[in-house]
Order: sequence, then structure tokens, then C-alpha cells
Amino acid sequence: MAVPLRIEQVLTFGVEEEFVLADASSRITVPRAPEVLEKMTRQLGPRAQQEFYATQVEINSKPHLSAAKLRTDLAEARRIAADAAADASCLLVASGTAVLTPGSLAVMDEPRYHRMATRFASLVASSDSELSGCHVHVGTVDPGEALAVSAGLRPWLPVVQALAANSPFSAGRDRGCASWRGMDYRRWPTVGPAPALDEAGYEAAVAGLVASGTILDRKMLLWYARPSDRWPTLEVRVTDVNADLDVTMLVAVLVRALATTVLAEVRAGVKPEQIADAQLVDAHDQAARHGMDAFAANPAGERVPMTTRLAELTDRALPGLRAAGDVDLAYRLMDAVYAHRTGAERQRAWFAARSSLADVVDNLARTAVTP
Repeated sequence: MAVPLRIEQVLTFGVEEEFVLADASSRITVPRAPEVLEKMTRQLGPRAQQEFYATQVEINSKPHLSAAKLRTDLAEARRIAADAAADASCLLVASGTAVLTPGSLAVMDEPRYHRMATRFASLVASSDSELSGCHVHVGTVDPGEALAVSAGLRPWLPVVQALAANSPFSAGRDRGCASWRGMDYRRWPTVGPAPALDEAGYEAAVAGLVASGTILDRKMLLWYARPSDRWPTLEVRVTDVNADLDVTMLVAVLVRALATTVLAEVRAGVKPEQIADAQLVDAHDQAARHGMDAFAANPAGERVPMTTRLAELTDRALPGLRAAGDVDLAYRLMDAVYAHRTGAERQRAWFAARSSLADVVDNLARTAVTP
């Protein structure tokens, strides 16, 4: 008889969310981040952060053990950011890509961002939309354990990406996919699945990428999961930002539970299941193109519906869900997401009903501050 997995540590979790600022009249993104951030910082302090473009802002939650406290934290931070945006005649919009843009994008006036814009000038010049993600941090783990957990998460991150697909429109066009952010983001160096590495291998890989000029610095490593350089956490950065807080919470709860389960297995000497790199890349591509309607390979190499993979992920994460007391919450959130459809499906349904991308922007802004 198999010995039940013993969970000795439930990981804390926190969330970073990136938003675009759209003019309240035109609904086109506008570079008013400095003004909005000044107001946000009065209440959020360092939890209000700038982004690469001056049309974006970011909010960071505190780390939490309780899912309820995380949700309250995010809802409050969103409200503060939305109020600051309104004071600058803006809407705070939660979509993986901006629905309406001016064409050329202004880089935030910050020395590192200017260096990035110079080094990757062709990428920046060819970008017609901001990319806004949602990152989940789980901890506390040291870098070696973070890398081991990252390796264990690899087969499951395409499912998480599909669940949170929320960028069918970009720069005034339907891009014919569920997550244009997921498609377009891959033009940047190192975006993709993280390789399975130990700590020495990770440090050598990052040093090599910086030395070769592939990336500007360590902070520019864009793998879908990576140890944080600032916090004792693993940062999972594969998903679009979502207007619906239920989606954000479901992603966070599942990632935390899966990471908690994998960490317990690592500490027990259990090797994580793996998936071939080519199949993993294809699964991420399918997630970006088709969201939850995709088919993707499992570790056995079988192509199955993404909905099947989500059910398998939930089963895989059950030890972590039970330890955190989040089983009922996870299923309730999943039911809500299935009932209301993914963000990408909602955006398209709203456009079909209204025939107006400006109305899509308005709906995204309203939903982002709905409790």
C-alpha cells in the first residue's frame, strides 16, 4: 500500500497583476502611468509598480496563507488602482493585450527600460500592443527547491495558461486566438517553458544568457517559471491578466496547491513526472491558440482535451488543496469559470452582442473592480 503523501509545509502565495490605462473617452491606451502611480503609491506604497510601457501599471499583493485574505487584498488594490486611474481620466483595464492602442507605445522614463528599448529596438518598434500578465509567487522556498518545484510544474503550466487565456483582441483587431499575449510574447528572448535545472545549472544558464547579450540582465529572464531574485519564492508567470477575480484566484489556488504537493514529493525523494520539450512547447502553443478548447499532450504523450488535463491537474493538486483547506474553494471557482466562460470567450461574446471594441474595454474595466 502506498504511503500517503505528507504535507509538512503549505506554501504562502501572492499575486502580481499588470493593467493597461485606457483613456475614459476614446478607450485607447494612454501614457499616464506616472500620474496614476503617484496616486496609487499613496495607499499601496511599494506594492504599486511601474511597467515597461507608460500605459501600464502593476499591483502586487502581500504574501498570504489564506486564499480569502489574498482575494480581499487583490480586490482592494484593484479598487485603489482604478480610483487613481479615474482621477487621471483613465480606465484600469485587465486584458492580456490592449484592445485599442494608439499604434506607437511610449516606454516608461526609467534608465533600465530605455536600455532595453535600445537593445531590443526592432522588437519594441514592431509592437503595437502592451502585454499584461498575472504572476503567482509561491514560497517560502530556497532557490534549489524552487527549481525542483519548477521542474514538477512544467507539464501543468499549459493548462494554467489555457484557463486564463484573456487576449483575443489586440490593437483593434481580433487576432484569431484565445491569448494573443501568449503568441506575441514569444518574440522576446527566453520566453517559454523553463528547463529542468539544478541550482548550479540555473546560475550557469542565466550567466550565459547575460554574457551573450541574449538578455540585458537577470531580471529579464522570462521563463514561465523562475526563482525570484527579490523574494524566497518561485514565480509562475505564464498567464494573461484577467478582469474576473475568480479566474485570478483559481489560477493562484491551483498553482499554490500544485507547488505545495510537488515540494512535498521533492522532499520525500519522489521525482516529478516530465514531458518532452517538443510536446510541452506544442501544449503552450495550443493553450494560446485555443484556450480551454485546445488539445495537449500529457506526460504519456497522448493528446487529450485541455478540459481533461484540467481535471487531471486538480486531482494532482488535491494533497496541496486539502492541506490549505482550499478543496471546496477550488471546485467552486472552477464551476464559476466554466459557467461564465474564459476571459477570451467573454470578450468575444461581449463584442458579438455590442459590435463595439470600446464596449469591450468598458466591460473589462467594470469587471476588474467587481467584488
